[in-house]
Amino acid sequence: MSDILQTLSDAMAGAVEQVGKSVVKVAARRRLPASGVIWSADGLIVTSHHVVEIEDKIRVGLPDGSEVHAALVGRDPNSDIAVLRAEASGLTASPWAAPADVRVGHLALAVGRPGSDLQATLGVVSALNHNQAENKYFVQTDVVMYPGFSGGPLVGVNGQVLGINSSALMRGVSLAIQTPTVLHVVESLLKHGRMRRGYLGVGIQPARLPNPVAEQLNQKTGALIVSVEQESPAEKAGLYLGDTIVSLDGHRVEDMDDLLGVLSGSRIGAAVPVQIVRGGQVHDLSVTIGERS
Repeated sequence: MSDILQTLSDAMAGAVEQVGKSVVKVAARRRLPASGVIWSADGLIVTSHHVVEIEDKIRVGLPDGSEVHAALVGRDPNSDIAVLRAEASGLTASPWAAPADVRVGHLALAVGRPGSDLQATLGVVSALNHNQAENKYFVQTDVVMYPGFSGGPLVGVNGQVLGINSSALMRGVSLAIQTPTVLHVVESLLKHGRMRRGYLGVGIQPARLPNPVAEQLNQKTGALIVSVEQESPAEKAGLYLGDTIVSLDGHRVEDMDDLLGVLSGSRIGAAVPVQIVRGGQVHDLSVTIGERS
């Protein structure tokens, strides 16, 4: 038994040492600094949005102990991700794990560098939240998120990064944003400086569908339109107050979260099918997605 525990202990220590080459200190707020992960050798750093309170005079502490200036490339409050560009090169980026390689019950290490030295804490993957339509991939663990750990990596015992730790997305719950979501946000921030969001121009609330329609669609609720903005994509498409949206671009819509999930930046400018219920009948229309300013 002692040999098994020693082997596991050595593996975890090795994983921390390996990923530590990619973990930095991020000093972008007045209190305790937070952590970040080297994304690329040319100085791109991924960290948490909520720890970047000061957008100028950001300092990044590198694994070799040196400190450099960094500029904010962009941020996304919805995913709690920010991207910095440090005045450094020749940095070491760690490999990232695919969501399919992460399972409930796996051991995971939260690693941070709020000071000059690495810190780590151990836990278990307790839940996974994968929503491909909304490009939201999260892993929930029972690791203790010590002060300054936000923005640092969640690491598997093989040394691969499972996600970016966040203590702000769900209070009291340790979450990490996984590879597909991080990649999507980073690419958008690098290209646009922000996350592009689709726009319909409607106010909605969940509503139960009439029984015959619910049986026809195999869906109990939809998104009842309670307001339509003038000159909005919705008005131009012929959507009216009292219509109930039940799908958009082939994705079921039952509430606001479903609708926002489909309104991704990749659909801006695209004409997509929208299915509505009007007067107890199902109708198919087309709407061109706008961009939220």
